[in-house]
Amino acid sequence: MKHAKFFELIKVDEYSATPKYLQLTNAILKAVEQEKLKLGEPLPSINELSYELEISRDTAEKGYRRLKSMQVVGSVPGKGYYISSAGVRQKLNVVMLFNKLSAHKKIIYDSFASALGEQASIDLYIYNNDFSVFRKLLAKKKDGHSYYVIIPHFLEGGEKAHDLINALPKSRLALLGKMIPGIEGEFPAVYENFEKDIYRALEEALDLLSKYDTLKIVFPEYSYMPIEIVHGFNRFCQEYAFSAKVTHDIASEPLAAGEAYITLMEDDLVILVERILQLKLKIGEQVGIISYNETPLKKIILNGITTISTDFRQMGERMAQLILEGSREHVEIPFSLTRRSSL
Repeated sequence: MKHAKFFELIKVDEYSATPKYLQLTNAILKAVEQEKLKLGEPLPSINELSYELEISRDTAEKGYRRLKSMQVVGSVPGKGYYISSAGVRQKLNVVMLFNKLSAHKKIIYDSFASALGEQASIDLYIYNNDFSVFRKLLAKKKDGHSYYVIIPHFLEGGEKAHDLINALPKSRLALLGKMIPGIEGEFPAVYENFEKDIYRALEEALDLLSKYDTLKIVFPEYSYMPIEIVHGFNRFCQEYAFSAKVTHDIASEPLAAGEAYITLMEDDLVILVERILQLKLKIGEQVGIISYNETPLKKIILNGITTISTDFRQMGERMAQLILEGSREHVEIPFSLTRRSSL
Protein backbone atom coordinates (compact mmCIF):
# COMPACT_ATOMS: atom_id res chain seq x y z
CA MET A 1 0.00 0.00 0.00
CA LYS A 2 1.36 3.39 -1.04
CA HIS A 3 0.42 5.08 2.26
CA ALA A 4 0.80 2.08 4.58
CA LYS A 5 2.81 4.13 7.10
CA PHE A 6 0.06 6.77 7.24
CA PHE A 7 -2.68 4.25 8.00
CA GLU A 8 -0.59 2.68 10.74
CA LEU A 9 -0.54 6.09 12.45
CA ILE A 10 -4.01 7.42 11.70
CA LYS A 11 -7.04 5.64 13.14
CA VAL A 12 -10.71 6.53 13.57
CA ASP A 13 -12.52 5.08 16.58
CA GLU A 14 -16.14 4.24 15.75
CA TYR A 15 -17.02 4.16 19.47
CA SER A 16 -15.85 7.72 20.10
CA ALA A 17 -18.44 10.49 20.34
CA THR A 18 -15.89 12.88 18.82
CA PRO A 19 -16.87 13.65 15.20
CA LYS A 20 -14.82 11.52 12.82
CA TYR A 21 -13.44 14.51 10.92
CA LEU A 22 -12.03 15.84 14.21
CA GLN A 23 -10.55 12.44 15.03
CA LEU A 24 -8.85 12.52 11.64
CA THR A 25 -7.45 16.04 12.07
CA ASN A 26 -6.36 15.40 15.65
CA ALA A 27 -4.56 12.18 14.68
CA ILE A 28 -2.69 13.92 11.86
CA LEU A 29 -1.75 16.85 14.13
CA LYS A 30 -0.42 14.41 16.72
CA ALA A 31 1.62 12.55 14.10
CA VAL A 32 3.09 15.85 12.88
CA GLU A 33 3.90 16.92 16.44
CA GLN A 34 5.68 13.61 17.07
CA GLU A 35 7.54 14.01 13.75
CA LYS A 36 6.05 10.78 12.41
CA LEU A 37 4.66 12.77 9.48
CA LYS A 38 7.24 15.18 8.12
CA LEU A 39 7.23 18.39 6.09
CA GLY A 40 6.41 17.72 2.44
CA GLU A 41 5.22 14.16 3.06
CA PRO A 42 2.40 13.18 0.66
CA LEU A 43 -0.96 12.22 2.12
CA PRO A 44 -3.64 9.82 0.91
CA SER A 45 -6.33 11.04 -1.45
CA ILE A 46 -9.91 11.65 -0.32
CA ASN A 47 -10.92 8.33 -1.88
CA GLU A 48 -8.13 6.45 -0.07
CA LEU A 49 -9.06 8.02 3.26
CA SER A 50 -12.70 7.15 2.76
CA TYR A 51 -11.95 3.53 1.85
CA GLU A 52 -9.20 2.69 4.36
CA LEU A 53 -10.73 4.49 7.38
CA GLU A 54 -14.31 3.55 6.47
CA ILE A 55 -15.50 7.14 6.59
CA SER A 56 -17.51 9.15 4.08
CA ARG A 57 -15.89 11.33 1.44
CA ASP A 58 -17.52 14.38 3.08
CA THR A 59 -15.88 13.48 6.40
CA ALA A 60 -12.47 13.06 4.78
CA GLU A 61 -12.82 16.36 2.91
CA LYS A 62 -13.94 18.18 6.05
CA GLY A 63 -10.90 16.89 7.96
CA TYR A 64 -8.48 18.03 5.25
CA ARG A 65 -10.23 21.42 4.99
CA ARG A 66 -9.73 21.98 8.71
CA LEU A 67 -6.06 21.08 8.47
CA LYS A 68 -5.66 23.39 5.46
CA SER A 69 -7.25 26.24 7.45
CA MET A 70 -4.62 25.58 10.15
CA GLN A 71 -1.92 25.62 7.43
CA VAL A 72 -0.80 22.11 8.37
CA VAL A 73 -1.88 20.54 5.08
CA GLY A 74 -1.55 21.93 1.56
CA SER A 75 -2.72 20.67 -1.82
CA VAL A 76 -1.60 20.89 -5.44
CA PRO A 77 -4.16 20.27 -8.21
CA GLY A 78 -3.39 16.99 -9.94
CA LYS A 79 -0.86 15.93 -7.28
CA GLY A 80 -2.88 15.77 -4.07
CA TYR A 81 -2.38 16.62 -0.42
CA TYR A 82 0.85 16.95 1.57
CA ILE A 83 2.15 18.16 4.96
CA SER A 84 2.81 21.87 4.49
CA SER A 85 4.00 22.77 7.98
CA ALA A 86 5.82 20.77 10.64
CA GLY A 87 5.86 23.64 13.12
CA VAL A 88 2.38 23.10 14.54
CA ARG A 89 2.26 21.97 18.12
CA GLN A 90 -0.86 20.80 19.93
CA LYS A 91 -0.79 22.23 23.41
CA LEU A 92 -3.19 19.71 24.87
CA ASN A 93 -4.57 16.26 24.17
CA VAL A 94 -7.75 15.83 26.22
CA VAL A 95 -10.06 12.86 26.66
CA MET A 96 -13.54 13.66 27.99
CA LEU A 97 -15.71 11.01 29.60
CA PHE A 98 -19.36 12.13 29.73
CA ASN A 99 -22.05 10.11 31.46
CA LYS A 100 -24.59 10.83 28.71
CA LEU A 101 -25.46 13.06 25.77
CA SER A 102 -28.00 15.82 26.40
CA ALA A 103 -28.68 19.41 25.44
CA HIS A 104 -26.84 20.80 28.46
CA LYS A 105 -23.91 18.38 28.08
CA LYS A 106 -23.51 19.70 24.54
CA ILE A 107 -23.35 23.23 25.91
CA ILE A 108 -20.59 22.16 28.30
CA TYR A 109 -18.63 20.46 25.52
CA ASP A 110 -19.01 23.32 23.03
CA SER A 111 -17.97 26.00 25.53
CA PHE A 112 -15.04 23.88 26.75
CA ALA A 113 -13.80 23.18 23.22
CA SER A 114 -14.23 26.80 22.16
CA ALA A 115 -12.31 28.10 25.18
CA LEU A 116 -9.41 25.68 24.57
CA GLY A 117 -9.16 26.67 20.92
CA GLU A 118 -8.05 24.81 17.81
CA GLN A 119 -4.67 23.76 19.14
CA ALA A 120 -6.28 21.31 21.59
CA SER A 121 -7.27 17.78 20.62
CA ILE A 122 -10.41 16.50 22.36
CA ASP A 123 -11.63 12.88 22.31
CA LEU A 124 -15.18 12.60 23.65
CA TYR A 125 -16.60 9.30 24.95
CA ILE A 126 -20.05 8.54 26.39
CA TYR A 127 -20.40 5.75 28.94
CA ASN A 128 -24.19 6.02 29.46
CA ASN A 129 -23.97 6.06 33.27
CA ASP A 130 -22.59 2.50 33.11
CA PHE A 131 -19.66 1.95 35.47
CA SER A 132 -18.38 -1.11 33.59
CA VAL A 133 -18.27 0.86 30.32
CA PHE A 134 -16.57 3.74 32.14
CA ARG A 135 -13.92 1.37 33.49
CA LYS A 136 -13.23 -0.11 30.03
CA LEU A 137 -12.97 3.31 28.39
CA LEU A 138 -10.64 4.59 31.08
CA ALA A 139 -8.41 1.54 30.75
CA LYS A 140 -8.35 1.94 26.98
CA LYS A 141 -7.43 5.63 27.22
CA LYS A 142 -5.00 5.38 30.14
CA ASP A 143 -1.94 6.75 28.32
CA GLY A 144 -1.06 9.57 25.99
CA HIS A 145 -3.41 12.32 27.14
CA SER A 146 -2.68 15.63 28.81
CA TYR A 147 -5.96 15.57 30.79
CA TYR A 148 -8.81 13.22 31.60
CA VAL A 149 -11.94 15.36 32.09
CA ILE A 150 -14.54 13.20 33.82
CA ILE A 151 -18.22 13.73 34.62
CA PRO A 152 -18.78 11.01 37.26
CA HIS A 153 -22.47 9.98 37.31
CA PHE A 154 -23.34 6.27 37.54
CA LEU A 155 -26.53 4.25 37.83
CA GLU A 156 -24.69 1.72 39.99
CA GLY A 157 -21.13 0.84 40.89
CA GLY A 158 -20.23 4.47 41.52
CA GLU A 159 -19.01 3.67 45.02
CA LYS A 160 -15.94 2.13 43.37
CA ALA A 161 -15.27 5.10 41.10
CA HIS A 162 -12.79 6.77 43.45
CA ASP A 163 -10.48 3.72 43.33
CA LEU A 164 -10.48 3.78 39.54
CA ILE A 165 -9.97 7.52 39.30
CA ASN A 166 -7.24 7.53 41.94
CA ALA A 167 -5.16 5.33 39.62
CA LEU A 168 -4.87 8.27 37.22
CA PRO A 169 -2.00 10.75 37.63
CA LYS A 170 -3.51 13.71 39.48
CA SER A 171 -1.58 16.06 37.21
CA ARG A 172 -3.87 14.85 34.40
CA LEU A 173 -7.20 14.56 36.22
CA ALA A 174 -10.05 17.07 36.06
CA LEU A 175 -13.51 16.49 37.57
CA LEU A 176 -16.49 18.18 35.98
CA GLY A 177 -20.06 18.53 37.20
CA LYS A 178 -19.80 16.57 40.44
CA MET A 179 -17.33 15.95 43.25
CA ILE A 180 -17.09 12.43 44.59
CA PRO A 181 -15.55 11.51 47.94
CA GLY A 182 -12.31 9.59 48.20
CA ILE A 183 -10.37 11.26 45.37
CA GLU A 184 -6.89 12.02 46.66
CA GLY A 185 -4.35 14.63 45.61
CA GLU A 186 -4.68 18.00 43.91
CA PHE A 187 -6.57 18.40 40.65
CA PRO A 188 -8.87 20.97 38.98
CA ALA A 189 -12.60 20.60 39.50
CA VAL A 190 -15.67 22.54 38.37
CA TYR A 191 -18.78 21.22 40.03
CA GLU A 192 -22.30 21.71 41.38
CA ASN A 193 -23.16 21.49 45.09
CA PHE A 194 -26.48 19.74 44.59
CA GLU A 195 -27.82 19.82 48.16
CA LYS A 196 -26.98 23.46 48.79
CA ASP A 197 -28.01 24.62 45.34
CA ILE A 198 -31.53 23.22 45.30
CA TYR A 199 -32.10 24.57 48.81
CA ARG A 200 -31.03 28.06 47.78
CA ALA A 201 -32.96 27.96 44.51
CA LEU A 202 -36.17 26.97 46.32
CA GLU A 203 -35.56 29.74 48.86
CA GLU A 204 -35.36 32.17 45.97
CA ALA A 205 -38.74 30.89 44.76
CA LEU A 206 -40.36 31.06 48.21
CA ASP A 207 -42.76 33.87 47.34
CA LEU A 208 -44.09 31.88 44.36
CA LEU A 209 -44.18 28.59 46.26
CA SER A 210 -46.22 30.11 49.10
CA LYS A 211 -49.47 29.56 47.15
CA TYR A 212 -48.94 25.78 47.38
CA ASP A 213 -49.27 23.51 50.41
CA THR A 214 -47.31 20.50 49.14
CA LEU A 215 -44.07 20.14 47.22
CA LYS A 216 -43.31 16.93 45.34
CA ILE A 217 -40.00 16.05 43.73
CA VAL A 218 -39.90 13.37 41.03
CA PHE A 219 -36.78 11.36 41.70
CA PRO A 220 -36.65 8.13 39.64
CA GLU A 221 -35.84 5.08 41.72
CA TYR A 222 -33.22 3.89 39.24
CA SER A 223 -31.34 7.08 38.50
CA TYR A 224 -27.86 8.56 38.20
CA MET A 225 -29.08 11.82 39.76
CA PRO A 226 -27.28 12.67 43.04
CA ILE A 227 -29.27 11.83 46.17
CA GLU A 228 -28.02 15.13 47.62
CA ILE A 229 -30.79 16.80 45.61
CA VAL A 230 -33.38 15.01 47.75
CA HIS A 231 -31.53 15.97 50.93
CA GLY A 232 -31.63 19.65 50.00
CA PHE A 233 -35.30 19.41 49.00
CA ASN A 234 -36.28 17.79 52.31
CA ARG A 235 -34.30 20.32 54.31
CA PHE A 236 -36.04 23.21 52.57
CA CYS A 237 -39.52 21.71 53.07
CA GLN A 238 -38.85 21.04 56.74
CA GLU A 239 -37.50 24.52 57.41
CA TYR A 240 -40.33 26.32 55.61
CA ALA A 241 -43.16 24.01 56.73
CA PHE A 242 -44.18 22.54 53.39
CA SER A 243 -45.64 19.06 53.15
CA ALA A 244 -43.03 17.14 51.16
CA LYS A 245 -43.05 13.98 49.11
CA VAL A 246 -40.44 12.20 47.03
CA THR A 247 -42.16 10.25 44.26
CA HIS A 248 -40.44 7.79 41.95
CA ASP A 249 -43.16 7.53 39.31
CA ILE A 250 -45.02 10.64 38.17
CA ALA A 251 -47.21 8.56 35.84
CA SER A 252 -49.01 6.97 38.81
CA GLU A 253 -48.65 9.79 41.35
CA PRO A 254 -51.98 11.41 42.37
CA LEU A 255 -52.10 15.06 41.26
CA ALA A 256 -54.13 17.73 43.03
CA ALA A 257 -54.58 21.46 43.27
CA GLY A 258 -52.30 23.11 45.82
CA GLU A 259 -49.25 21.09 44.82
CA ALA A 260 -46.01 22.11 43.11
CA TYR A 261 -43.84 19.56 41.32
CA ILE A 262 -40.10 19.46 40.69
CA THR A 263 -38.98 17.26 37.81
CA LEU A 264 -35.37 16.26 37.21
CA MET A 265 -35.77 14.29 33.97
CA GLU A 266 -37.21 15.58 30.69
CA ASP A 267 -39.43 12.51 30.19
CA ASP A 268 -41.05 13.06 33.59
CA LEU A 269 -41.73 16.70 32.74
CA VAL A 270 -43.61 15.66 29.59
CA ILE A 271 -45.70 13.09 31.50
CA LEU A 272 -46.48 15.60 34.25
CA VAL A 273 -47.61 18.32 31.84
CA GLU A 274 -49.78 15.89 29.88
CA ARG A 275 -51.52 14.70 33.07
CA ILE A 276 -52.07 18.22 34.39
CA LEU A 277 -53.64 19.30 31.08
CA GLN A 278 -55.90 16.21 31.08
CA LEU A 279 -57.09 17.12 34.58
CA LYS A 280 -57.67 20.72 33.40
CA LEU A 281 -55.70 22.15 36.30
CA LYS A 282 -54.32 25.65 35.79
CA ILE A 283 -50.53 25.62 35.71
CA GLY A 284 -49.06 28.47 37.74
CA GLU A 285 -52.29 28.93 39.72
CA GLN A 286 -53.65 25.60 40.94
CA VAL A 287 -50.45 23.60 40.43
CA GLY A 288 -46.84 24.65 39.99
CA ILE A 289 -43.98 23.19 37.96
CA ILE A 290 -40.22 23.58 38.38
CA SER A 291 -37.93 21.77 35.96
CA TYR A 292 -34.25 20.97 36.34
CA ASN A 293 -31.78 22.27 33.75
CA GLU A 294 -32.53 25.17 31.43
CA THR A 295 -33.20 24.44 27.75
CA PRO A 296 -34.46 26.78 25.01
CA LEU A 297 -37.84 25.05 24.77
CA LYS A 298 -38.62 25.71 28.44
CA LYS A 299 -38.68 29.42 27.67
CA ILE A 300 -41.58 28.84 25.29
CA ILE A 301 -43.82 25.91 26.26
CA LEU A 302 -46.87 26.76 28.42
CA ASN A 303 -45.77 30.42 28.41
CA GLY A 304 -42.55 29.35 30.08
CA ILE A 305 -41.45 26.66 32.54
CA THR A 306 -39.70 27.79 35.72
CA THR A 307 -36.25 26.20 35.93
CA ILE A 308 -33.42 25.76 38.37
CA SER A 309 -30.20 25.28 36.52
CA THR A 310 -26.50 25.83 36.62
CA ASP A 311 -24.70 27.88 33.97
CA PHE A 312 -23.44 25.08 31.73
CA ARG A 313 -21.58 27.44 29.42
CA GLN A 314 -19.69 28.88 32.37
CA MET A 315 -18.95 25.36 33.59
CA GLY A 316 -17.23 24.39 30.33
CA GLU A 317 -15.38 27.69 30.00
CA ARG A 318 -14.15 27.61 33.60
CA MET A 319 -12.80 24.08 33.25
CA ALA A 320 -10.92 25.07 30.10
CA GLN A 321 -9.49 28.08 31.92
CA LEU A 322 -8.25 25.96 34.83
CA ILE A 323 -6.57 23.53 32.44
CA LEU A 324 -4.91 26.29 30.41
CA GLU A 325 -3.64 27.90 33.61
CA GLY A 326 -2.44 24.61 35.09
CA SER A 327 -4.59 25.41 38.14
CA ARG A 328 -5.67 22.85 40.75
CA GLU A 329 -8.51 25.03 42.01
CA HIS A 330 -11.95 23.67 42.89
CA VAL A 331 -14.70 25.94 41.54
CA GLU A 332 -18.34 25.66 42.56
CA ILE A 333 -20.84 26.80 39.91
CA PRO A 334 -24.13 27.66 41.66
CA PHE A 335 -27.67 27.06 40.47
CA SER A 336 -29.93 29.93 39.55
CA LEU A 337 -33.71 30.19 39.44
CA THR A 338 -35.43 31.36 36.25
CA ARG A 339 -38.93 32.50 37.19
CA ARG A 340 -41.65 31.82 34.63
CA SER A 341 -45.41 31.40 34.56
CA SER A 342 -45.44 27.68 35.46
CA LEU A 343 -44.94 28.60 39.11
